[in-house]
Amino acid sequence: MTGPGLPLHRRTISVTAHAEEGGREISVEAELRDERPWEAPSGGTVHRMALTVRVRLDDMVISAARADMRTFPHAECPRVTPAFDGLVGLSVGAGYNRAIQERFRGVSGCTHLYELTRALGPAVVQAAISAGALRRAADGEPVHNPRATAGVLNSCHVWAPDGVGLRKLDAGWRPGAGPRPVPELDTFDRPGRP
Repeated sequence: MTGPGLPLHRRTISVTAHAEEGGREISVEAELRDERPWEAPSGGTVHRMALTVRVRLDDMVISAARADMRTFPHAECPRVTPAFDGLVGLSVGAGYNRAIQERFRGVSGCTHLYELTRALGPAVVQAAISAGALRRAADGEPVHNPRATAGVLNSCHVWAPDGVGLRKLDAGWRPGAGPRPVPELDTFDRPGRP
């Protein structure tokens, strides 16, 4: 559904990851922007905030964190940014969502920076998978390793322990091989499968 005329509100969250320390770590920056397209000056930005973390790939623990408020509605808003240093030492694995909720949700944080902590978790996992593929390519190994998919186990219905993702792997699918979206499971059950 789209309404007529200018939108009332637009929220954009972007996440970008880069390799660090010779591929042993990644840095990930998430940025949130809230705009009121109808507001003068044209497209008035209400919030523009960023959260950057550095993550060790061997244990998926956050080793550095920095919150940055670039555009904000109240002069006092940036006072909360040091609270997000509390990301350091957290594992971006099991228990991450609970830990960030306890530390940053509600009056002990900022709703916008908290949203960025939520966006960072899955993005870090995807970036770690990508970093592994890049490392394998640099070493002359096959880029897509089925074992690398273990990081997404239990992340959605496809990757449930009895889900279709694992059954496709068992049937011969290799991540990165073939088209996207990956065809239905029965495609892999037939002779001459992809």
